[in-house]
Parts: sequence; structure tokens; C-alpha cells
Amino acid sequence: MSNISPKTQKFILKLFPEIMIKGSSAKRQMVGQLYSNLISILEKIDSNIIVKKFSDKLEVITPVSVLPEVRQKLIDTSGIEQILEVLQFDNINTLEKIKEKVGELVIDSLKDKTFVVRVKRTGKHEYTSIDIERTVGGYLLAHSEAKGVKLKGAEITVQMELIESQLNIITSKYKGLSGFPIGTQGDILSLMSGGFDSTVASYLTMKRGIKTHFIFFNLGGMAHEIGVKQVALYLWSKFGSSHKVKFISVPFDDVLTEIFRSTPPTYMGVTLKRLMLMASEKVADEMEIDALLTGESVAQVSSQTLRNLAIIDEVSSKLILRPLSTMNKPEIISIANEIGTRQFAENMPEYCGVISQNPIIHGSFKRMKKISRMFNYEVLDKAIEDSKHIFVHDIIEDINNLKAVEVVQDLDSDEFTVIDIREESECIKTSCQSIKIPFHKLKKEFVKLPKDKEYLLYCEKGIMSQLHAQYLRDEYKCDNVRVYRPF
Repeated sequence: MSNISPKTQKFILKLFPEIMIKGSSAKRQMVGQLYSNLISILEKIDSNIIVKKFSDKLEVITPVSVLPEVRQKLIDTSGIEQILEVLQFDNINTLEKIKEKVGELVIDSLKDKTFVVRVKRTGKHEYTSIDIERTVGGYLLAHSEAKGVKLKGAEITVQMELIESQLNIITSKYKGLSGFPIGTQGDILSLMSGGFDSTVASYLTMKRGIKTHFIFFNLGGMAHEIGVKQVALYLWSKFGSSHKVKFISVPFDDVLTEIFRSTPPTYMGVTLKRLMLMASEKVADEMEIDALLTGESVAQVSSQTLRNLAIIDEVSSKLILRPLSTMNKPEIISIANEIGTRQFAENMPEYCGVISQNPIIHGSFKRMKKISRMFNYEVLDKAIEDSKHIFVHDIIEDINNLKAVEVVQDLDSDEFTVIDIREESECIKTSCQSIKIPFHKLKKEFVKLPKDKEYLLYCEKGIMSQLHAQYLRDEYKCDNVRVYRPF
């Protein structure tokens, strides 16, 4: 009789193969970390879930009431190669008992199907694994309406494990996330924009067992920050909730303004990336983190040529990981789609490209050195000083305290003044008054406008305008700024 209650379900977790080839001490540490991670993750679902640790596997016994949620958490936990959903029976120590127990469970499912029996055996027995396969196969063929046995390409595989006198009949198999357990490979600070690249890069380091914190450089306002916090929360909740990680927001609007003041247009993109690395390094030092993570891919944009990446890396002594460096965009999007971050990325602005005007492709170290001297680094230091640190698990409460800015689609009144915040385009023509203020000048110019007017910010996709409208509302405590998004 099974020692697993009908109200519970058992999983056998096979370890990532690279764990199994480690030395005994490293393997023991990784298995122990995976065990701790599962305890932390699963106790949030149900305190009655049991996790058992063995040298070459782990077992999870869960109430059936939370089975789907537990199954998905196991699939999304790094360090696990394969998840076997099993029915467990004890004191099954003879071929007669084995064949009868298997027959009870699978005979009805074999009608008009070909099948094969596969067995993995551990312990001392008077029979071999092949003896079990032949005995059970013959019994099933004789007592069912199966088409027959087919050793290769069978429609149904009857799979089981016999461990001493414990019989585990495998009912389902799932592919695990693989990788190492989070917490075994140290910490990293991910430069997170919320787009395809940074989210996929962060997922890959989490999958590899690296505790991944997030740093976000706010170039526009609260709306963009909300979006990035949401995707960071999603990644943490799905793949990394066994550990507490931080989300650091650095206000970079004044840094951007200083770049426009001090930097030639062709070097703005590279300069922005350099300043982000400099800021990230200082934050990482405070957090005692040795490595930084970016989603850069070689030659994807002008700032990501080998020369420009070398110029960017020049400002930091930290190890910089770029797991997407040789991936193309379709590959990155495919991973984003698979892990569920595509929906976030498609609606996220890529600010780093906003300020690039005829960007340099093969930058000069010598010229970059001269340009960098013109930048006022007190602005960068102030941005780092004003950065805000929160734990990712506190993001929900943080976001709930904020409200998005209203969007106006129809200009049915001349009470509005539309502010076109695009950088290079001609000012939009509307039925009401419209003026041109590029987004990087908006902070200083807005205070000069009449305060008794109603303003609508406009940009092509409505994202930049949403971000800056939120910023103006927060900064100047005004409610006369909204977003214009034509039908």
C-alpha cells in the first residue's frame, strides 16, 4: 500500500548534471543550497509541503490542493534538471507485487496503444532491471488490450524506479530550468532598463545560480520606473524568490542634461553608458558586489561595437558580464517570449538610443578622454547620493502608492497647450496651441510657463510623455499636466 496519502503528490527532482560532476564538498554545498531554496519558496505556498534531501536528488511531497502551483515553482527553480511526478508504494519487493501494482494503474491506458516498460533499480534484489521490464511487460500485454510492445518509438512508456522495496511509478516528466541553485555563485548587479535585453540577461544569471540585484537609471520619471519595477518583480517572483534582492533607482535626468551640455552629439550614447557603469560600480562597492551585468549584444546598436564597448568598460574595474554578447535579436526575443517578459519589454522605452545623434561607431580612446574631462562629475555623485534602495519583494506596496497620468486623445477644447517633447522632429500641428520643448530641457523650461494653463505632453509612442508628465507632477506638485495621445 502507498505511504503517500491520496491527498498528496510526490515529486522526484533530478539535479543539474554539472552539479553531479562537482567534488563531494561542492556538490554537498549545492544540494544543500537547493534544499534551502525550495524550503523558502514552497513554505510560502503551503506549510505542509515536505522537502527531502538525498545525495543525488531531492523529493517533494505536496498536498494535491496546491499541486499546479508547486509543479510550476519546481519547473522555474534553478538547479533542477528534471521533475518526475510519481506515485510511491512501499514494501513492493517481489516481481509479483511489482507487476500487479503497475497493472492496477496503467492497464486501462494501454488500450489500442503500443508500449514499452523502462526501469531504474537501486539496491540489492534477486532480479535485474531487465527481469522487471520483461515480467511487467508480459503481464501488461496479457492483461490489457494494447497493440503490443515496441522497444523504440512506443506510444506509451511505462516508467518506474525501484529503490530497495520502494516502487515509484512515474506518471509525468517535466524539464527543469537546469543551472545552479541561486546563492551558490555570488551576487551581481544588473543594469536594468526593462527592455528585452536586460530582462533576458538577468534571467540567464539567475538561472546560473547568481543572486541578481537590479539597478535602474531613471531618465524620465515615475511611469518608466513603475514599468521596470514590475518586470524586476516578475523575474524575482518567478525565478529568484528564494532570496532577498534589491532594486536601486538612480535619478539620471540631471546627468542627461549635463551630457547634453558637455558632450558632442556623436559621443552622447557612449558617454551615457560609461556614466551608468561608473554609478553602478559605486553602488556595487557599497553592496560588496564584485560583478556588473548588462544586456549588451555585439553590434546590435552603435554603442555596442567592440571598440565602443571597450571604451565603455574603461571606466570600471568590475567584472562585467554580457551573456547576450553573441546573440541576435530574434534569439533574445524568443527567450523573452519563453520566460514571459516579452509583454513588459514591448511597452518599455529604450532611453539609451534617445540621445544618439549620428553616433560614433568606432570611438577614439583619446577623444573620449578629452570629452570626459568636460563633464561635471558632481552631478553624477549627486545622482548616486539620491538613489533609492528597496527590496524587490516590497515593490508591490511601492507601486500601489503611485498613480499613472491621465491620457487625452481628443483635443476638443482650446484650453490645452500641447508640448512636443521630441528631440529633432518639427513641432506637432494641432487644433490648439502647441510648443516645442525637447524632453531634456523640460525640467527647466516648464517652470517658466504660465501656471494657469492646462498642458499635454506629446511624443510618438506616448511613453516618454507619460514618464515626463509623471515627473513634472511629482517634482512641482502640479495637476495641470497630462499626456496627449491621438487616436
